[in-house]
Amino acid sequence: MKTKKKMKPGWKIFLCVLGALFIIGAAAFGVLMIKGYEMYKQAVAEKPISGLMDEIRARPGEFVTVDELPQMYIDAVITAEDRRFYTHDGIDIIAIARAIAVDIKTMSFAEGGSTITQQLAKNELFTQRKHLERKFAEIFAARAIEKAYTKDEIFEMYVNSIYFGSGYYGISNAALGYFDVEPSEMSDLVSVFLAGLPNAPSIYSPDNSVYLATRRMTVVLQRMISYDVITVEKADAIMAEAYSISFLCNYAA
Repeated sequence: MKTKKKMKPGWKIFLCVLGALFIIGAAAFGVLMIKGYEMYKQAVAEKPISGLMDEIRARPGEFVTVDELPQMYIDAVITAEDRRFYTHDGIDIIAIARAIAVDIKTMSFAEGGSTITQQLAKNELFTQRKHLERKFAEIFAARAIEKAYTKDEIFEMYVNSIYFGSGYYGISNAALGYFDVEPSEMSDLVSVFLAGLPNAPSIYSPDNSVYLATRRMTVVLQRMISYDVITVEKADAIMAEAYSISFLCNYAA
């Protein structure tokens, strides 16, 4: 008759600790979810999601629809900020998992993993301070926004309200303020250039540094190439124009 092997004391302690950590983690997750939901409910009570579109339309500057935007600008924004925008339901699980991995590695909030819908929710409903409760609140709000509006409407609200630096909110104010052109008349260069600014507007604003703004545009172009949105030849042509004397002089003027 075979006798069962007894588990070594060390393994018992390890499993007990692991189980305790799992329970603590699950409890913390639950608490954060509840607090996030409460934060979301309070935010939408003060500012109903059903009124977001009308409020953004009423702000200073021309409200620009998707049909009025160059396709290059739309492609650049989606590539830079949320490349699965038209396929997810407000939350990108893949992006969140990647962001968590980076945050754990760097022990910081280096990566947000936020979709365009989450960014819209954050900017319109919550404070900019980073904390976990707000991230959960963003998720609830993003799902509600996705149910209330079409993808094109969400994209329109985002680009018409996002900050581009130098006091410019919305793509119309940014295009006119930086380049003196209507959004519908933006060239490929201007489209990609402006698409990169909202990532860190205080840093990438060309009023602060044309060099850093152009470097940011390079990152956007590289992503567009890697996801087969544009060809290498097209990206090279845009960069050649960006580094030309005429572009820098036109901006400075």
